Amino acid sequence: MSVTYRLNRLLGADGNCFDVAIDHGFFNEISFLPGIEDMPGVVSLLAQARPDAIQLAPGSARHLQRIPGSDKPALVLRCDIANVYGKKLPRVLYSQLIEDPAEQALRADASCVVVNLFLVPDRPELHHQCVSNITKLKAECGRYSMPLMVEPLVMRANTEAGGYMVDGDLNKIIPLVRQGVELGADIIKADPCDDISEYHHVVKVAGDVPVLVRGGGRVSDEVILERTYSLMQQGVRGIVYGRNVIQHPSPARITRALMATVHERATPQQALQVLRGQ
Repeated sequence: MSVTYRLNRLLGADGNCFDVAIDHGFFNEISFLPGIEDMPGVVSLLAQARPDAIQLAPGSARHLQRIPGSDKPALVLRCDIANVYGKKLPRVLYSQLIEDPAEQALRADASCVVVNLFLVPDRPELHHQCVSNITKLKAECGRYSMPLMVEPLVMRANTEAGGYMVDGDLNKIIPLVRQGVELGADIIKADPCDDISEYHHVVKVAGDVPVLVRGGGRVSDEVILERTYSLMQQGVRGIVYGRNVIQHPSPARITRALMATVHERATPQQALQVLRGQ
């Protein structure tokens, strides 16, 4: 069996993907919970809006998979838990794999698993732990033909940023993305860079591995649609947005607008019309 079989469930017919990430409760951070307090309700709402995939932690996967029918979104299963997101970092940082991650993904009928590749200033031991996680998970995924999504995440110093903040320095993102590819990623999920117009360099260094771009914190409709359109024009294969969907006044409408951007190449103006029901 090839990983392509499961990737075909995750990616649209055009090879693109919109994955809505609502695995934030896995990380024990209060600021991540607004909008996802009622997980059964949120998953049901998103499933009706029909993004390509919904990203969930093991304890929430059942909310998606018990929905009947064959046209629901694919499941992307989060396989590691970390403690790097608070305003004050703890003395010991970790990123720990769940037990038997690929087997758990099979039992949950997931189409893909996702794992972090952190680069935190002055914390090389955390980076090493992530590399170890990925090498272990890659071997297990290979046994079961389970696609592996690697999430290279460059973070700013906690003292500088005052909490979980990504570093948009392209010179840091590019080598970390390439490391994820070299470690065996079937899909890359990476942050946008400071200058969005330069993101094609990330796509190039990933080679034939599809790149999905993270959304980050909540921004205006105009900003997220402009950003998404620009990224798609540069060859990315999709997006992984969470708070920009679940904290939106209408998660279903913004999902439809973003699906139009990802799959129909809708311009920001056209996507806004979809969002407004025009």
